[in-house]
Amino acid sequence: MATAALRRRLTWQRAEVVALRREAARAYRLSLDPPAWPGHAPGQHLDVRLTAPDGYTAQRSYSIASAPESPGVELVVERLEDGEVSPYLTDVLRPGDLLELRGPIGGYFVWPEEPDGGAVQLVAGGSGVVPFLAMLGHRRATGGAGEVRLLYSARTVDDVIGKDELERPPDGVRVDLTLTRGAPPGWTGLTGRVDAVTLAARTLEPARRPHVLVCGPTAFVETVARELVALGHDQARVKTERFGATGGQ
Repeated sequence: MATAALRRRLTWQRAEVVALRREAARAYRLSLDPPAWPGHAPGQHLDVRLTAPDGYTAQRSYSIASAPESPGVELVVERLEDGEVSPYLTDVLRPGDLLELRGPIGGYFVWPEEPDGGAVQLVAGGSGVVPFLAMLGHRRATGGAGEVRLLYSARTVDDVIGKDELERPPDGVRVDLTLTRGAPPGWTGLTGRVDAVTLAARTLEPARRPHVLVCGPTAFVETVARELVALGHDQARVKTERFGATGGQ
């Protein structure tokens, strides 16, 4: 499945919108039914294209939030007030509409399939958690012996994406959530930005040589990757995926 998804020639297709619901304070989850979906590897993304009546097109890439074992394809779209595409996807689109997409795309930032069950460390900032939801869903569906940890930085509880999934992680998976812009009364979890101290205390030890995947805003990813290497992680085993300035933690 994964190999075919990585090597397939990409073409545009129209997918029906099955459902749309609010996922977090500024994010919405779209459930799509592409008629010719080849399957995807956890961590891949796809392109969405909108075409105006005058022929003008706008295109954006979105990580796939659903596991390969799930029916259809799910995306999580963060609504940007000045965005060109996200307001249409979150405010205008309705179930039954058709959305033009192309994918799956990417073969670098994907779930590390290893026969030895190696450990995996995931670090996410904001909507950078989306590809990790697909990975954890895949882990839940297929099992696995290797330890997996996710360190996730979100602004507030209301900004947490995948809250229900993260509150009930698969066996062998630990999730640590840190809130950077205020915690609710009674909060006993982490607060503050992800820094060297947090990474040292809440991620797998470098000596275990885990696969490390970091996803989020550019500044977040660059800082986390640099600190992980400084802690002793092999730079060759640290993979990153980043996006623009929005959603920063």
